[in-house]
Amino acid sequence: MTENQNAPVASALWMLGAMVIIGFIDNFVSVIAREMGLWQFLILRGLIAVPLVCALSWTGLGTVWPRRWRPVLGRGVVLTLAMLCYFGALGIMPIAQGLAGMYTAPIFVLLLGWAFQGQGFGAWRAMAVLLGFGGVLLVLQPDGGGLSGWLILPVAGGAFYAMAALATRAYCTGESTMCLLVWMLVIQIIASGAVLWGLSLGGVTEGSFLTRGWVWPVTESWGLIWLQAVGSVAGVFGIIRAYQLAEASHASVFEYSVMIWGPLFGWLLFGQVLGPWQGLGIALIILAGLLIAWRGHRLVVPDPV
Repeated sequence: MTENQNAPVASALWMLGAMVIIGFIDNFVSVIAREMGLWQFLILRGLIAVPLVCALSWTGLGTVWPRRWRPVLGRGVVLTLAMLCYFGALGIMPIAQGLAGMYTAPIFVLLLGWAFQGQGFGAWRAMAVLLGFGGVLLVLQPDGGGLSGWLILPVAGGAFYAMAALATRAYCTGESTMCLLVWMLVIQIIASGAVLWGLSLGGVTEGSFLTRGWVWPVTESWGLIWLQAVGSVAGVFGIIRAYQLAEASHASVFEYSVMIWGPLFGWLLFGQVLGPWQGLGIALIILAGLLIAWRGHRLVVPDPV
């Protein structure tokens, strides 16, 4: 933190504003999916976002050059897998389901820390784990019809994000936010380009959002891609400001408001209606995250970019 943490109201407003932006723009991934595949979307989005992040770096928010390359790139690979799962899910399912899966990250942080780092946790956080996973099941399987393979995508995203969070704490504590962000975007561009190259070798041009090759020209989605790139960077800036202005235990709580804003915009824009069981599931996921934050004084949530 570079500023005195003495403005909790301003911090909350910055965080709420960032979550409104993210909850709004992520709804349009499903619209972009009608014209292009996941891999092309991530390439075009990254090519716009990287210069914007570099511009923020030049304003004094932190260097984009790593102190240690290997941890930064390794963390970027794992977080790229998380973002592939998250955005892949948004292209084929309502935003409430995508967010529900990704916001299992605090739960996976507890479980992975216990399994691989010997970090114990007490009854309250054990209860949070059960509440969180129960909430995910309610959101992803509200009618009891069974989980399809694709519904595992956002949960896998939450698991990968948790791995990246643990790696960040263990190996990247001296790196700037701008550095971690820009190299994640670069890795997304490279990985997506490699997948598209493989699809082209296989002669694949048509398919679903997850298997579609390069489509050109792009006629309908340019505005939405710019909205995604600029909005994501703006959201990250808001998150950074929120954490600069208050303690992390305060600022992080308001990040969970995206689980309200995302479904709200999904309903207003596209008529996506939450059932009562899904609403209960979202409430349980939020409660689980708040319990973990209360007992552990730290909360892990998805990086919007």
